[in-house]
Amino acid sequence: MKLRNKLVALGGILLFLSCSTNPFTGKKTLALVPNSQLFPTAFAQYNQFLGENKVVTGTKDSEMIQRVGQRIAVAAERWLNANGQQGYLKDYKWEYNLVDDKTVNAWCMPGGKIVFYTGILPIAQNETGVAAIMGHEVAHALANHGQQRMSAGILQQVGAVAGNVALKNERDRALFNQAYGVGSAVGVMLPFSRSHETESDQIGLHLMAIAGYNPDEAAELWKRMKANSGGQAPPEFLSTHPSNDTRIANLTAWAPRAKAEAKKFGITSFRE
Repeated sequence: MKLRNKLVALGGILLFLSCSTNPFTGKKTLALVPNSQLFPTAFAQYNQFLGENKVVTGTKDSEMIQRVGQRIAVAAERWLNANGQQGYLKDYKWEYNLVDDKTVNAWCMPGGKIVFYTGILPIAQNETGVAAIMGHEVAHALANHGQQRMSAGILQQVGAVAGNVALKNERDRALFNQAYGVGSAVGVMLPFSRSHETESDQIGLHLMAIAGYNPDEAAELWKRMKANSGGQAPPEFLSTHPSNDTRIANLTAWAPRAKAEAKKFGITSFRE
C-alpha cells in the first residue's frame, strides 16, 4: 500500500475510533486526544499561568467570580443529571480566579479551570453580566471544545502531510501548501471555531438561566461588547467568532427557550 493510501486509511481509522458525544447536542465530536491526557496538561498549564500573573483575592469582585462560577457549575450538574449524564463531571476540577489584567477577556480550560480578567468587569457591569460570560466559558469546557480543536488541528496536519507526500513536484507542493493553508483555515477551521462559539452561547444561556440569572441580559452584555470594540472587527468569515450582531440576534432569540428550560428546574424568577 502506498504511503498516501496508508495516511488516508489511518485518518479514517482515527475518525472512527476517536469520537465522543456532546451531551448537550447529541452530536458526535472529534476526540483524538482523550480527556485523561488533556485534563492533567490543562491543570498544569493553569497553575503555571496563575503563578506568573497577579491573582486577585479577598475582594468583592473575586468573591463574585467564585460565587457565580459555583452556581453555574451546580446548574450544569443539575442539567446533566436530569438528562441521563450522571458522572459526566467526575474528572472536572472547577476553579475560578480573577486576574489583575486590563485585557477584556475570560476563558475556561478543559476540565473546568476558569480565569476572568479585571478588564472585562466594567463591561459585565453586574453579577448577571458575569454569569452570561461564565456560562459561555463553562460551556466550552463542558462541550469539550478544546479537545475538538486539538483533534481538528491534528487532522489538518495529517491532510497537509498527505498532500505533500502525494505531490512530487516542488512547484505543485508549494501551490498546494498555499491553497491548503488558506482553504483549510477559512473553509474549515474558522467555521469550526465559530460553531463552537455559537454552541457555547446557546448552552451558556441555559446554564445561566438554570443558575437563576436572567438570560435576557446576555444580549445586553454583547451590545456593550460591541460598543467597547468600537465596531473594529474582521469580517465574520475571517474571524474565529461570530459577529457581535449575529450573537446579539441569536441570544435575543434563544432567551425564551432558556427561561423555559430553567422552569423545568423550578426557576421562575431571576436574580437582578
